[in-house]
Amino acid sequence: MDNVQAFRNYLQLEKKYSLHTVHAYLQDIQFFTEFLETEFGEADLVAVKYPQIRNWIVSMVDSGVSNRSVNRKISSLKAFYKFLLKIKQIEVSPLLKHQSLKVPKKLQIPFSEKELDAVLNEIKYPDGFEGIRDKLIIDLFYTTGIRRAELINLKISNYDTTTLKVLGKRNKERIIPVLTVTAAQCSVYLSQRAKLERIADPDYFFLTEKGVKLSDSFVYRLINTYFSNVSEKVKKSPHILRHTFATHMLNNGADLNSVKELLGHSSLASTQVYTHSSLAELKKVYGAAHPRNQK
Repeated sequence: MDNVQAFRNYLQLEKKYSLHTVHAYLQDIQFFTEFLETEFGEADLVAVKYPQIRNWIVSMVDSGVSNRSVNRKISSLKAFYKFLLKIKQIEVSPLLKHQSLKVPKKLQIPFSEKELDAVLNEIKYPDGFEGIRDKLIIDLFYTTGIRRAELINLKISNYDTTTLKVLGKRNKERIIPVLTVTAAQCSVYLSQRAKLERIADPDYFFLTEKGVKLSDSFVYRLINTYFSNVSEKVKKSPHILRHTFATHMLNNGADLNSVKELLGHSSLASTQVYTHSSLAELKKVYGAAHPRNQK
């Protein structure tokens, strides 16, 4: 078995990464292999030195590849060489002293409470199953903060009227409370779901009108379409709703650790990216309320 195939097995069987993630890692390694063959006439990954990797980085940057994308590809290489160290194929990683390229921070702008109220209570949804499902999907994103993949893969058996059990990144399970108002919508949705003429994927909670599991693009389009009615923000996606959930929770007094657990983050560092919005809200309240600012 060659090293790349062994790495594939390691990612799938030991790290338990999704097929999508494994494919992304292997594709990056394939791109690097092709670069080595083109530029140096051979592609001995075990014998690679950092100058060769640096040449690849320069080549990508010169071709217009963004720093963020370059960093992601190098991250795949780092994981590969870390694996080669683990199985004692190399003694030192060629990327040991590599520093990632600087990437400007993406500004994630959450929806306002007013926008959420409008999309949940003011706009008109289609009649019947489709409208009930669409509104519930938006409500569930906003009231639980779940990821798009977690919503799509939610099973009927993982819902019990008061909680959801979701399978997050790296197959990590977590339990999320369900608000009473959301549970009432779930009940209405499930009664409509049971009336579908054909159900091809009975295990999954959310289905299309044809009774099949939702796709990533379906959910993205759904969120983008409905929020286009109430918001002029450039980005309108399931992730922005997750960001909105965290921001609104923090703005209304939730502590960081609680939000971390609800989001399924492995460390507080991941959750802290949401605190900038909370801090902005705090500054606004502080500026409006403090007596010294009234003079």
